Formats: sequence, structure tokens, C-alpha cells
Amino acid sequence: MPDAPGLELIAHEINSRHEGAIVGTAFEHGQAVLLADPGLIRETLGFLRDEPAHAYRFLASVHGADYLPAAPRFAVHYELLNMPRVERLRVKALLADPGDDGLPELDSVVDLFPTADFQEREAHDFFGIVFRGHPDLRRILMPEDYVGWPQRRDFPIGGEPVIFTATEDTVPGWTR
Repeated sequence: MPDAPGLELIAHEINSRHEGAIVGTAFEHGQAVLLADPGLIRETLGFLRDEPAHAYRFLASVHGADYLPAAPRFAVHYELLNMPRVERLRVKALLADPGDDGLPELDSVVDLFPTADFQEREAHDFFGIVFRGHPDLRRILMPEDYVGWPQRRDFPIGGEPVIFTATEDTVPGWTR
């Protein structure tokens, strides 16, 4: 994992090639994090993959997060590995909540990192994040006709009523 000065150097190097791509740096839970502009996520991840000095060629994880009530509300985390150096780096893209106007969107990186395929689908399935350009963006774990995004913080808790023998007469829909 890069130390604090090393992380700042990486951010400066990316910004010198793609102006404004990195909007900040942080250490979260003991891990180095680059905060990326969502509009330049492909450039950022491509640079970290292709630049010989960095060579983060393995995308270990892509996952979504909902930080409600904070703004920006959503984030997509990319966990990159440099296998020869045994080094890990996280890139985080923060996405605003579009409200009733639609779903948060971010460019897909499946063509850069094939391991992102199912992971982007999972983030879409549970958080409603749309990955533009994904080759097969459809639900992966929830039924296709499922309404809602179950990992969002505003998703109703409780779900389907569970029928126990003690409640079988009071649960709606239960027939003998």
C-alpha cells in the first residue's frame, strides 16, 4: 500500500495526464484511497493499470455503497492489486443522488477489467447504479421483476412476512 506521500504522488501523476481526475486522497480503514471524478473513472483506472510504474492490473473488487443522508449519496469502490509488489489501492467514485429523475450512473470498466462484469451487475442489482456501456447490465441475484434496490439505506425493512406455526392464522395470504 502506498504511504501518504506516495499516494499524493500517484494523484499528482494522474492529474498531470488527466486534469481533475483525482479530487482527493484519504486513508480509510488503513487503506490508501484515491477519490476519483466519476466522469474520469475509466481514465483513472486505465492509467493505474497501464502505467508501468503502477501496474495495478488486477481488479479484485467492485462494490457500491449508500451513504444516506450524506451527499454525495452513492459511491463505487474499486479495489486494485499490484501482484508483483503485493500492493493494494482503492479508488472511490462518489455519485450524487439523481432523486426522482433516475438512477446514479457511471461508466463501465468491464473492457478494462473483465472481473468487473458480475461485480458491476451486483452493484446495479442492489443499489440501482447504472454502469453505462456494460455488455449485459441486468439483475444477477434478484428476480428480473423485483422492484427496488434492497441495499439502499432507504429501502423498507421487513420484507415478506414469515409464516411460523404460531402466526399462521394471522399472516395475510396464508391459507389452510
